[in-house]
Amino acid sequence: MADTTFLTWPFFEEKHRELAEAIEEWCCTNLPADHSDIDAACIKLVNDLGAAGFLKLTAVDPTDPKPLDVRSLCIMRETLARHDGLADFSFAMQGLGTGAISLFGTPEQQQWLHKTRAGQTLSAFALTEPDSGSDVANIELSAIRNGDEYVLNGEKTWISNGGIAGLYVVFARTGEAPGAKGISAFIVPADTPGLTVEERLDVMAPHPLARLGFRQLHIPAANRIGGAGEGFKISMSVLDVFRCTVGAAALGFARRALEEALARATTRKLGDGVLADMQMVQGHLAEMAIDIDASALLIYRAAWTKDMGAPRVSREAAMAKQFATDQAQQIIDKAVQIHGGEGVRSGNTVEKLYREIRALRIYEGASDVQKIIVARQLLSQEGRNAGTKRAHGHLHKGQAATG
Repeated sequence: MADTTFLTWPFFEEKHRELAEAIEEWCCTNLPADHSDIDAACIKLVNDLGAAGFLKLTAVDPTDPKPLDVRSLCIMRETLARHDGLADFSFAMQGLGTGAISLFGTPEQQQWLHKTRAGQTLSAFALTEPDSGSDVANIELSAIRNGDEYVLNGEKTWISNGGIAGLYVVFARTGEAPGAKGISAFIVPADTPGLTVEERLDVMAPHPLARLGFRQLHIPAANRIGGAGEGFKISMSVLDVFRCTVGAAALGFARRALEEALARATTRKLGDGVLADMQMVQGHLAEMAIDIDASALLIYRAAWTKDMGAPRVSREAAMAKQFATDQAQQIIDKAVQIHGGEGVRSGNTVEKLYREIRALRIYEGASDVQKIIVARQLLSQEGRNAGTKRAHGHLHKGQAATG
């Protein structure tokens, strides 16, 4: 059983502890899912999570659009990931895919959220392109205004839920200005003529991913989310909310890895004792526990800060995402090592975790990108501090001259 003492930390309210208990009970009854057909599994997971009411957390209520509770999103992702990576994926995409509509959508656009919150429609976040991954400002898919319509042409790739989503939020170049200031966001229903699934993408931990084509695709101008040229700002705002939840998923994987490692170390015979009698193994277990707690502190600090009304938590979310995903990789590697040969046997829990964790260090901003975000924030703050010191210095000199 995973450690839940972190729920007593001051980051949480009673509603979060109640949620953690409820989703844990649901997971024990419904997971792991049948992964033999990934598309069907994801559709069923979304349907079931929606029927249970958990998808209400992924988007605002159109009838009462209060801010998303990021701590709740993190608790959900951590718990689901600990039980089944595909369940975490299915839940997460309902939030990420509709994030722009929750944060910036008109009341008419937010009507889509009735379906996604109920698990009746799957959603997708279509940002990445073949030649622009982390470099969002250089996306090339075009959206040309033509009267009351936009015409989209281009490609997106590595799109989660690609091919099974009913709703895509697509970021395209509308050309108001070069780079980041010339991008807009659009709602594209899956049945829109001109939207094609060009390729389904197979990855080491199977998830529904696709490369999408947009060929003379016409959508009403009313499908644009926010103002023209605001797409980059919208995409960054969405990632600002959901990035620390990626860290929470990694935390769930790490907690499961520690559970498996403890079970293995305390039952695997070694001479007259067990693996856990070895000081080196004890050291590995201690390091795993320390890194898990450190990750949890960073994740829930970022989530709490956002929930307390901070307009942006780019630095906190980047720290949480980078540290938690990188440390989870190391924690899972230690778990594989403790399992020995069994750890690399196909189908073993730690072997599946080993494949699951790798993508989290890449999507929604690779680890190196998170470091750049943190460094730029530090340097920007240092520049402001230096400017303030210079201003104070000039003020004191002026006072001395006139004193």
